[in-house]
Amino acid sequence: MTKSPSERRSAALRRFGASITVLTVLGHTVLGFEQAYLTPVVAVFAALTAEIVLESVEAATARRRPRYLGKPGAVADFLLPAYITGMACAMLLYANDRFMPTVLASVVGVASKYVVRVRIGGKSRHVLNPSNVGIVVVLLLFGWVGIAPPYEFTEWVTGWWGAIVPAVLLIAGTMLNAKLTGKVPLILGWVGGFLGQALVRALFTDISLVSAVLPITGTAFVLFTNYMITDPGTTPSSRRNQVCFGLATAVVYGVLVQFHVVFGLFFALTITCALRAVVLAVAARKSPQWTVLVPAQRTAAEPMPAREPA
Repeated sequence: MTKSPSERRSAALRRFGASITVLTVLGHTVLGFEQAYLTPVVAVFAALTAEIVLESVEAATARRRPRYLGKPGAVADFLLPAYITGMACAMLLYANDRFMPTVLASVVGVASKYVVRVRIGGKSRHVLNPSNVGIVVVLLLFGWVGIAPPYEFTEWVTGWWGAIVPAVLLIAGTMLNAKLTGKVPLILGWVGGFLGQALVRALFTDISLVSAVLPITGTAFVLFTNYMITDPGTTPSSRRNQVCFGLATAVVYGVLVQFHVVFGLFFALTITCALRAVVLAVAARKSPQWTVLVPAQRTAAEPMPAREPA
């Protein structure tokens, strides 16, 4: 039986929420995550609180019922994106024993969905990947905060288990995107573009091709490719535009790395999302059937745009 878009969105959110929860638990008990045990708890609490507060303000402004007061299933689907944002920020940021940078990333990520939106065809869409933009803001504000070291995903496992972990993440993420999010064209565009920028840099600079391609073999790249860049709410839906989005992210990444910008994956995605927002805004001005408003209010009957993880 074919699922409706809302059913696929709900299934994707719940599967991703379960996946990131399992990975976090295994990370802190088996794999070798180095953040404090309370970090994901505090981050999720901050993200959910921000979601409820901002939704309350918007609902009061629009004179509608807050979505966290609906049926249990609908409430779960409403809160899951914020939950995923908090978990993703807690997993990917490393601020030693301090919680506030991760809390700030979680709150900024959730707030970005309410502050920066594009209204297209009467529907309000957020345009910045929540988890990613929260992480980028913290990296820019605090020079001593970094991305969690990729080795922590396999730090406590030895032998072939070190290869099994990214393999499982790759298979699970690919199945999720193939069956529910429909973002396989975007993944192919991103991976193909990443290989292309690596080849160009190897041909025209002094970097070796092996060094330029090496990040693609790591767990961090697998997570970014299957669970970060494929956010349904902030990426195109058509196959052609998905490929273009993936290629554009790879090009921006290559430019940033060439200029020695660290954490290029996250900055590249934020820049590409921002550029896409500009393109949508310009197109809306030229097309009479599109209207743009940033920020914009949702009506009570208007469904939430699809969002995914972190």
